[in-house]
Amino acid sequence: MLKEFRDFAMKGNVVDLAVAVIIGAAFGAIVTSLVGDIIMPIIGAITGGLDFSNYFTGLSKAVTATNLADAKKQGAVLAWGSFLTLTINFLIIAFVLFMAIKAMNTLKRKDADAPPKPTRQEELLTEIRDLLKKA
Repeated sequence: MLKEFRDFAMKGNVVDLAVAVIIGAAFGAIVTSLVGDIIMPIIGAITGGLDFSNYFTGLSKAVTATNLADAKKQGAVLAWGSFLTLTINFLIIAFVLFMAIKAMNTLKRKDADAPPKPTRQEELLTEIRDLLKKA
């Protein structure tokens, strides 16, 4: 049973998947920083200082705070600003992945369009054919 598990775990697909998950997590952190530290401040500057992460709607009359952290302590809140920020994160990740896959597909098409280099045997057969045509 241990040998079967080792064989399964060391298959190429499982290892590739593990590497993809690790790279995906790192990529997610980069995009989160991009959105939170670069894009959202630019949007906030354009719209007059808006900070989406602090937008919420209190679901009870006990919520009187003006920031999300304090409002959550007072009662139930609908933190739609955080949801909006995460939605923007998702859209950016999806767009970047789309562009990366599109670039890879373009490179694959270029490789597929190029005719394969003839083997040594094919080259020799071509030379023989050409010599027979001349004779």
